[in-house]
Amino acid sequence: MTAPQAEAVIDLDAFRANIAALKACAPQSAFMTVVKADGYGHGAARVARAARDAGSEWLGVATLDEALALRRAGDRGDLLCWLAAPGADFAAVIDAGVEVTASSTDQLAEILAAPATVRPKVQLKVDTGLSRNGAFGEQWTELVAAATVAQMGGAVEITGVWSHLACADEPGHPANGAQEAAFNAAVDELRAAGVEPALRHLSNSAATLTRPSAHFELVRVGIAAYGIRPDPRMTYETALTPVMTLRARLAAVKRVPAGASVSYGHTWTAERETTLGLVPIGYGEGILRTASNRAEVGFAGGRARQVGVVCMDQFVVDLGDAEAARGDLVTVFGPGADGEPTAEDWAEAAGTIAYEVVTRLGGRIERTYVGESE
Repeated sequence: MTAPQAEAVIDLDAFRANIAALKACAPQSAFMTVVKADGYGHGAARVARAARDAGSEWLGVATLDEALALRRAGDRGDLLCWLAAPGADFAAVIDAGVEVTASSTDQLAEILAAPATVRPKVQLKVDTGLSRNGAFGEQWTELVAAATVAQMGGAVEITGVWSHLACADEPGHPANGAQEAAFNAAVDELRAAGVEPALRHLSNSAATLTRPSAHFELVRVGIAAYGIRPDPRMTYETALTPVMTLRARLAAVKRVPAGASVSYGHTWTAERETTLGLVPIGYGEGILRTASNRAEVGFAGGRARQVGVVCMDQFVVDLGDAEAARGDLVTVFGPGADGEPTAEDWAEAAGTIAYEVVTRLGGRIERTYVGESE
C-alpha cells in the first residue's frame, strides 16, 4: 500500500498520557476535554473516544452540530455545548442528552421553547471580563431570575454555571483574580436566588496548570490535551507531548544553480547551487502563507528551510547538498523529539499561535491514528 502523499499522524497514546497528567493537576475536579473545531484539527470522534478512555468525564464542544456529530459517532457521556445563534435547533441536542448553555434571557427562552421530549439540562454562562458570550451586570441578574422561575416550575434543570478566563496564560495578570472574584459573586447571586449549581467551572488549560483556586468542580482543558502550551512563554512542571505530526512525501526534487528564484514573486533566490524539494501541501491544506521564507521542516535528521511563497497546493524547501529523492519524507512539524520543528515553531514563523497551526489543517491531508484502543 502506498504511503499517503501527506498525512497528519495522531498519537492517541500521547493524547491519553497528556490527559492523565492534566487530571493530576486538578485531582479534586471532574475533567472536561474540549474537542471543538474537529478536535482542534485532530479529529473529534477519534480523540473524544480516547479522552473517554483516559477518564475524561465530560466533553466540550462549541456548536450544537458538533455535539450531534459526537452523538452520531457513538458518544453517550456528559457533553456540553455553548455557542448558538438565534434559531438553533435546541430540541435535537436536548433529546440527544446534551447539556446546553444559556448566555442570556433570550437564549434561555429559546431553549425553553424548543419542542424537546425531555426536560433540558442547562448551564448558565456569566461574562466575568472576557466580554464575549455570557451575561453580566443587570443581564446576569435577569438571567438568574428567569432561570430560577423556570427551574422552580419544572421546565428546566440548571446543572451548572461557568465562565472563561481572558489572561490565564499569564498567571500573574491581575485580570485572573478579578475574574475569579466576579465569578464567585455571580455564583453567590445564583445561590441567593435559590439555585445551587452542581458544577462550577472557570479553568481553561492554562488555569488548570497554574491556578488551583479556580479549579472548582470541573476544569475544561483544550489545547494542552493536544500537547501544545497555551502560551509558549508559560512554564510549568507538567510534561505534555504534542499529539500531531504532520508529514509529506516530496513530490519533486531538483538541483538548481545559484541565482535560481522560487515561487510566485521570486521572494527567494538561491545564493549558491542547491537542491530544492517540493512538499505537496499548501494553504489549501491550511499551511500558513504568512510563514513563507521563515519556517523550517525536518528532513534526513536535520532541518531544511522553507523558501519562496507558500502556494495553494505546495511549498518548496531548500535541502542544500543533502541526498534527496522523490518520495522522501519531510516532517513539517511534530513533537520535536528528533529535532524537527514543532507547531509552536511554525506559529512563531507565521506570527500566530499554535492553536491556529493545528486547527486549520484539512484539505487533502489524511489523518492516520496510532495508539488507538480496541
